[in-house]
Amino acid sequence: MIELLTVISLTVVVAIVPGPDFAVVLRNALVGGRMAGIMTALGIALALGVHVSYALAGIGLIVSQSIFLFNALKLIGAAYLIFLGVTMFRSASSEPPKSSENTTMSPLKALRWGFFTNVTNPKATMFAMSVFLQVTSPTTPLWTKIGYGGIMASGVFLWFVLVTLFFTLPSVRQAFMRAKLWMERSFGVLLTLFGIGIAITTNSSRP
Repeated sequence: MIELLTVISLTVVVAIVPGPDFAVVLRNALVGGRMAGIMTALGIALALGVHVSYALAGIGLIVSQSIFLFNALKLIGAAYLIFLGVTMFRSASSEPPKSSENTTMSPLKALRWGFFTNVTNPKATMFAMSVFLQVTSPTTPLWTKIGYGGIMASGVFLWFVLVTLFFTLPSVRQAFMRAKLWMERSFGVLLTLFGIGIAITTNSSRP
C-alpha cells in the first residue's frame, strides 16, 4: 500500500509541474482544438510507457550509470525540443481557426508531437527509473511493477486531458485567440529554452 501511494503521489507531482509536456499539450489544445490536446496527451502517456518498459528491462539503470549515454540522450531530447520550439515560433499566426475544432492539426500529428516530446525527455527517463529503483523493492512482483507503470501513464494522461478540457472551454479559448500570435510564439520560445537548458547540463558527472 505504501508503494502504491508513493507511486501515485510522485505521478501527481511530476504531472502538474510545468515542463515541455505541459507546453505542448497546452499549445496543441489551444491551436488545434480539444481532440489535438487529447491525442497529444495520449502520445505522452504512450511515451511514458516506453520509459517504464526499458526501466523494467534494466536499460534505465545502464543509462543512469553511463555519463556518455545519458548525455547523448539529453542532447537528442534537447535538439528535438529546440526544433519543436523553432517550428512553433515560425508557424505562429494571428489568423483564427477555421472552426471551433480546428482541423489544421491531425490526430496523428498531435500524437507524434506528444510522443516524441516525452520519449526524448531525460526527466521522464529519470522519473520512470526512480520509481522502480527507489520506490519498489526486489521482492515487488513484476506484474505489480507493470501495474505501477500503468498508473503512472494513466495518471499523466488524465491530468493532460483535464488541462485540455479546461483550456478548450469557449471563454478560455476566446481569450487565447485574442493573443494567439504572441501566445504561440511564447510556447515556441518556452520549448526552445527547455531544450537549451537540457543541452547545457550535459557536463554533469551524474544524471
